[in-house]
Amino acid sequence: MTGSAAESAPDGIAPERVGWFRFYFDDQSWEWSPEVERLHGYNPGTVTPTTELVLSHKHPEDRDKVAATINDITQTHGVFSGRHRIIDTAGQVHAVLVVGDQFCDDDGIVVGTHGFYVDVTPSEQIREDMVTERLADIAHHRSIIEQAKGMLMLIYDIDEDAAFGLLAWLSQKSNIKLRALAEGLVPRLRAVSANAISDKVKFDHALMTTPEHVAGG
Repeated sequence: MTGSAAESAPDGIAPERVGWFRFYFDDQSWEWSPEVERLHGYNPGTVTPTTELVLSHKHPEDRDKVAATINDITQTHGVFSGRHRIIDTAGQVHAVLVVGDQFCDDDGIVVGTHGFYVDVTPSEQIREDMVTERLADIAHHRSIIEQAKGMLMLIYDIDEDAAFGLLAWLSQKSNIKLRALAEGLVPRLRAVSANAISDKVKFDHALMTTPEHVAGG
């Protein structure tokens, strides 16, 4: 996932709700998309994220857990995924879902984790943002898309609107139609559940790599 591929949110989704990140293991440097900067309360381009800054925004009850996770993946070269709360510069608390996968350098060596933040804070405004004309456009394709939404809701314990927002964001980011993305995602998630229902990292990997899988036929 590159920054240029994920700099804009899909129509009908508030721009700060979904954005990408990268974390490099060797020097513990971070990259945030403009959406993630806004989620933390910063204007795009005004802050350079560091591990210290990242942790400073975690809710006090979640900070130690996230710090331990970052330390662990730095040592093991694993991935950074899960749910926690962040506090933005205005003091507002956001519940976020973070899904990551490994990325490699040109030699195929794992050098970091990348993925996205989704703001899943319950809000009536979020519901209004999600329910757009896009739903009417895909009504006749509802079956497979509803399956994909339902699976994401179960795996990540998120509501229907957040699940749809995640699918729509992946669709726009990868330039793959929503139905095609859902058709590729559902069997891959089902295959993971059949073999390793408790291994969420494999669900994360399936989600992150489905656009590439669909694009490759």
